[in-house]
Amino acid sequence: MPTNLAKAHAYGNDFLYERADDWSRRDWSAHARRTCDRHRGAGADGLIIYAPTASGARMRLFNADGSDSEVSGNGVRGLAAWLCWKATEAGRTLPGELIIDTDAGPKRLELLAAEGPRFTLRAAMGPPTEVTQTTLDAAGERVTAIVLRVGNPQCVVLEPVLDEERYRRLGPALATHVAFPHGTNVEFAHVTHPRRVDILIWERGVGPTLASGTGACAAAVAAMAYGGAERSVDVVSPGGAQRVDWTDDGLFLTGWAEVVWEGQWID
Repeated sequence: MPTNLAKAHAYGNDFLYERADDWSRRDWSAHARRTCDRHRGAGADGLIIYAPTASGARMRLFNADGSDSEVSGNGVRGLAAWLCWKATEAGRTLPGELIIDTDAGPKRLELLAAEGPRFTLRAAMGPPTEVTQTTLDAAGERVTAIVLRVGNPQCVVLEPVLDEERYRRLGPALATHVAFPHGTNVEFAHVTHPRRVDILIWERGVGPTLASGTGACAAAVAAMAYGGAERSVDVVSPGGAQRVDWTDDGLFLTGWAEVVWEGQWID
């Protein structure tokens, strides 16, 4: 039977969304691999299944390779955009706030602006944890990295300049390093200004991505703690710039997400 799918992206970090009130009804890992395939499927960095709640939705994320993940900042924002778009279609008043329940806990999103299928939101991502600096042997060299969690595992390498060849060589080596038994997301970050951090991203279970919400948060924390950045920065990835604020109340991620299409997957 065909299943209903929607697609949304935030700065090119794209996700498929499928409503599933019964999460036990299929092999979601295999389903994610099929639907996320760029050539034989709909194409995406991940599949998010969700069920609506009174305050928003609960969700579960599967990466493009079928592995599961605790949370995605851009994926959460894309789901909020999708819910807002459906409210618009139905003629309902847009919610000023949504709560998305994830495997990394509830994330509160404040709607800041709505322009057609694009919605700008500020997401409360919670505080970073387990922030440490370490050295790792990867791809034949010793790398200084900041490791932490922002709901999911992150490894940030602060660089004097971003180098595409170095990123593509070290990214997969760090993402699957023995120091991270469940894998990790990797960001290469360059502090170009106290209020700007440029990054390249190698995501666990995906590979290179144009943007990452949690990756932007992790890179900002590393830059703030070890790279001289201020507590409010623009984090610029190949897909565009997101704002990260680190306050006493935790990390806040601001940016847009855009609904692309909805249709049916013939399974």
